[in-house]
Amino acid sequence: MHTLKVEGIVLKRRNVGEADKLLTVLTKTNGKIQVKAPGVRKIASRRSAHIELLNRVVLSLYMRAVSPLVTEAQMVSDYKLIKQDLEKVGYAYHICEITDGLSAENEENSAVFDLLAETLDILAVTDDPAKVVKTYEFRLLHTLGFATSQMEDHIYFNLHAYIESLMEKKLKSKDIFF
Repeated sequence: MHTLKVEGIVLKRRNVGEADKLLTVLTKTNGKIQVKAPGVRKIASRRSAHIELLNRVVLSLYMRAVSPLVTEAQMVSDYKLIKQDLEKVGYAYHICEITDGLSAENEENSAVFDLLAETLDILAVTDDPAKVVKTYEFRLLHTLGFATSQMEDHIYFNLHAYIESLMEKKLKSKDIFF
């Protein structure tokens, strides 16, 4: 039995089967991974509150060939201040969407994890979430090697169109806020 303990931020989740969820988690040591959380949609599940979208968690995983299974979950931060503000929730969803779309699977990038965690901490307390998100977008592109410093200074540069071209799909969150 091979187990692994990782710290991560839940970027995306979707229901699978009758009581399971498939999570996309950005981890500090393993990059973006997909894990299966069996039974978390059951009423009696004690793990379900820990693996909500935007939560920073420590997961114990049972490693198997298909996808790792969550055996234990412990919340580090639930970013409650973000979740209490509808505007900030939308911006946080946008951050998760672009992080998920631009990050490669199973490729360690602790700089992206640290940037995401730092940005969510700032977003929780800021009065100008739009500025925080725009800064995050440029910093993420720089960290992943997709941008140069000239892009930020160019007056006609369409950042969201560029991100969409990199992701090869439309941003869902762009229609809501931008």
